[in-house]
Amino acid sequence: MKNSVKKITAAALCTVLIAGSVGITAFAENKADSKGESASVTEVEEAKTTAESSSSDKSLSGVSKDETVYVLVDAEGSTKKIIVSDWLKNSNQSKEIKDYSELKDIENVKGDEEYTMGGNNVRVWDADGNDIYYQGNIDKELPVSVSVSYKLDGKAISPEELAGKSGKVTIRYTYKNNQYEMRDINGKQEKIYVPFAMLTGIVLDNDVFTNIEVSNGKMINDGDRTAVMGIAFPGLQSSLGIDNAKLEIPEYVEITADANNFKLSNTVTVATNEIFNKMDSEKSDSADDLENSLGTLTDAISQLVDGSSQLYDGLSTLLDKSGELISGINQLAAGASKLKSGAGQLSGGASELSSGLSTLASNNAQLNGGAKQVFESLLSMADEQLAAASLEVPKLTIQNYATVLSSIIASLDKDSVYQKAYDTALAAVTAEVNKNRDTIYAKVYEQVWPVVYAQVKEQAYDEALEQVLAKMGMTKEQYEAGVAAGVITAEQQAQVNAAVEAALTQIAEPKAKEAAEQKTDEQVQLLIEQNMNSPEVQAKISAALEAVESGAASIASLKMQLDSYNSFYTGLQTYTAGVSTASAGASKLSSGASELYDGVCELTDGIFTLKESAPALVDGVKRLKDGAMRLSDGLNQFNEKGVEKILGAAGEDLDGLALRYKAIIETSENYKTFAGISDDMDGQVKLIYRTDAIE
Repeated sequence: MKNSVKKITAAALCTVLIAGSVGITAFAENKADSKGESASVTEVEEAKTTAESSSSDKSLSGVSKDETVYVLVDAEGSTKKIIVSDWLKNSNQSKEIKDYSELKDIENVKGDEEYTMGGNNVRVWDADGNDIYYQGNIDKELPVSVSVSYKLDGKAISPEELAGKSGKVTIRYTYKNNQYEMRDINGKQEKIYVPFAMLTGIVLDNDVFTNIEVSNGKMINDGDRTAVMGIAFPGLQSSLGIDNAKLEIPEYVEITADANNFKLSNTVTVATNEIFNKMDSEKSDSADDLENSLGTLTDAISQLVDGSSQLYDGLSTLLDKSGELISGINQLAAGASKLKSGAGQLSGGASELSSGLSTLASNNAQLNGGAKQVFESLLSMADEQLAAASLEVPKLTIQNYATVLSSIIASLDKDSVYQKAYDTALAAVTAEVNKNRDTIYAKVYEQVWPVVYAQVKEQAYDEALEQVLAKMGMTKEQYEAGVAAGVITAEQQAQVNAAVEAALTQIAEPKAKEAAEQKTDEQVQLLIEQNMNSPEVQAKISAALEAVESGAASIASLKMQLDSYNSFYTGLQTYTAGVSTASAGASKLSSGASELYDGVCELTDGIFTLKESAPALVDGVKRLKDGAMRLSDGLNQFNEKGVEKILGAAGEDLDGLALRYKAIIETSENYKTFAGISDDMDGQVKLIYRTDAIE
C-alpha cells in the first residue's frame, strides 16, 4: 500500500515539473521587471496569445474559459490586490458569447469588442468570431492562502526587521487549502480538497546568500544567482487519508541559507490543479482489499506470538524464584506479628492525643474574640484621627484598613500633590487670562490685517481684477485699452477699483482671522506661562507641598502600628485554626489507629494462611508455564502455516485509496474558475502569487 501511494504522488510531482509552462512566465516576471500591476498582467496575456490550448474543449457552447488569478501580496503573504485575467476561447467563432463573471471594473485588454449586461452578472460579448481577453478586480476569499514567515538564527523576525541583517535565515511558505467538496468515502462524509500543486520560485543573489537548502524542491545556480523552486500539495494528505508516518506529502516549502546584508526580490508562487484534471477518474475504480486486512491480521498475530513467548519466559523466571518466594513469605509472617503489637500501642497513644487537643481547641473562640475586639478598638481610634485631619474616607475595618490608608498615603505623595497643586493653579490662571482673550484678539487682528491684506493684494490682484472685469463682460486687455483711450471714465475706474478691493478683502479676511487666532493662542499661552512662573503662584504651590508632608508621615506611622497588630491577629487565627485541624486529625487518627489494629489482625491471619498455601502456589506456576509453552507453539504454527499461505495469494490493498483518488480527480475537475463561469462552459484556472520585495 505504501509503495502504491508513493507511485501516485511521484506521478503527480513529475507531471507538475514537466508541465513547467504553468509558472515559467510568472517566474520570469520576478527577474527584473518593476512595472505597474496592470502592465505585468498585460505582458503575460500577450505571451499567452501565441500559445495553443493544451486541453480539448469540453464546453457545450463551444467556448471555454482559461483564467489566471494574479494575487499581489506583501512580504508575509497578506493579500493587497487581486487581478483576474480571463481568456474566452471562441472555438466555434460565435457572433456573441454569454459569460458569467463576478469581476468588477472589467476591461477588454486585447481588442475592441464590447459587451452588454444581462441579469445576474452575465455579460453578452459582441465577439464577432473572436476570442475575448479581459481582466478585472474582485474581493473574495482565495482557494489557497499563502503565508510567509521568517527566522534569523532560529528566532522569528518580521521582513522589515530582517532587511539588511546577517545570519542563518529560514524562509517558510505555508499553504492553506480552503477549497473542498464533501464526499462519501465508505459511507462517511469527508472533506476532499481541490488538489492544488503549489510551485514557489525565488531568485537569490549569490553575493547575499550562501549554503542554500530547500525542502521539496530543486536549485539551479548560474554562478551569479541561484534559482530555487519548491513544490507542495496542501490538503492532499488529508484527502488521500494517508498516515504521515508512512508517507508525508509536503504542505509547505522551506528555504534556509546564510545571508549577508539580507535583501530579497519579488517571489512568485503558482497554484494549479491542471495536473489532476489530465487524469482519468474512470480508470481508478478497482482494487483488491485483501492485503490490507491480512496485513493487519499478520501484525496482530506477530505481536501475539511475541507476547506469548514473553509470557513463557516470565513464568520460567517466576518458577526459578519460587524458593525465594517461600522464604519471603516466612519473613513476612514474622514481621506481621511485630506489626500487630505496634498497631496496638499506636491505637492507645492516638486516643490520649485526641483527648488533649480537644481540650485545647475548646478555648479557640475566646482567644479569637478577644483579639478581634482589641483590633476594632484600634481602628476606631484611627477613624477619629483621620476625621480630625479633615480626611473623608470609608470607615476602617480589619479587611479594608490597609487599602484605605495606602490610598491616602499614595494621594499625599509629593509628586502627586505637586501635580494637583500645579493643575489647580494652572486652571485658575488659564481662566483669568482667557477673560481678556477678546481684547487680545482685537489688538492682534489690528496688527495682522495690513500685513495679510498686502500679501493677498500682491498675490491675487490680477486674478481679482480679471474676475471683476469678467462680470462686466471685459478682459483685462480691453479694460486697459479703454482706460488708455479715455473711453472708461474715472468714475467707472473707481467702481472697478472698489470691486477689486472688496474681492481682495473677501480673500484676505479669513486668512487674517486665522493668523490672528494663531497669534492670540500664542499670546494667551505666553501670559499663562508668565503667571505660572510668578512668585505668588509658586508660593501657593510650595505651601500646599509643605502642608501634606507632616500629614503623610502621621498616616504612614498609623498604618505601621495597625500592620504590627494585624500580624499578631492573623498569627493567632492561624494558630487556633491549626489547633482545630490537629484536634480533628487526632480524632481521625484515634479512630484510624483502632481500625488499623483491627486490619493488622486480619492481615496477620491472612499471611499465615498464605504461608500454609505456598507449596500449592508453586505447583500452579509449573502448570501455567507448561500451558504458556503450548500457546506459543500453537500461535507460531498458525502464523507459519495459515496466515503466510493466505498472504501469498493476496495483492495490494488499494480499494480505499482508489475511492479517495477518484474523488480527488472529480473534485479537481469540478473546480474550473475562481471568478465565475457559465454553466455551458468548460474552464481551467491557475493562481499566481507575487510577494513584495524586501530591501
